[in-house]
Amino acid sequence: MKSSLVSAEIAEPYAQALMSLAQSSNQVDRIGDDVSSVLSVLSESQDLRTCLSSPLFEADVKKRVIRQVMGDQLHAYTLNFILLLVDRGRIVFVEDIFRQFQVLLRQLRKAVLAEVTSAVALNEEQQNGIRQKVLSMTQAEQVELELTVDPDLMGGVIIKVGSQVVDASLRTQLRRIGMKLGA
Repeated sequence: MKSSLVSAEIAEPYAQALMSLAQSSNQVDRIGDDVSSVLSVLSESQDLRTCLSSPLFEADVKKRVIRQVMGDQLHAYTLNFILLLVDRGRIVFVEDIFRQFQVLLRQLRKAVLAEVTSAVALNEEQQNGIRQKVLSMTQAEQVELELTVDPDLMGGVIIKVGSQVVDASLRTQLRRIGMKLGA
């Protein structure tokens, strides 16, 4: 189990190096898309995460798997960066590195990440409404939404932007009413 402090100490320099490469080659958007794509693939495949993090698999096997699974879809810089992580024994930190890269990308784009939890999946109009609400709450120029569905909310949404939380869920409203009635 990797500690978050060690992970951060490793992730930040690698993420900054990838950002420098992306900026110097005018490939920020493309590499940003690649990073999102890789994170998505990793979140969907426990087998891939296990293969990459396991010391039982040799570096050559890990590289072959990476090329097979992601090679054609990634820009050469992104692919080579991931292969470098394998060579340096840092592939176990790829998710942390790429999340840190996304933080740097949001800073560059003057964007914020809004983590939105709702009782049901949100349609485009509702997502746009949340984007507008977050823009009015922050100094950001863009808003990225990370959507999660939690049926236990019963209705409404919880929006988290950095340390700010807007809880407009039915569950919380019912809890508040229950506390008032109990008082």
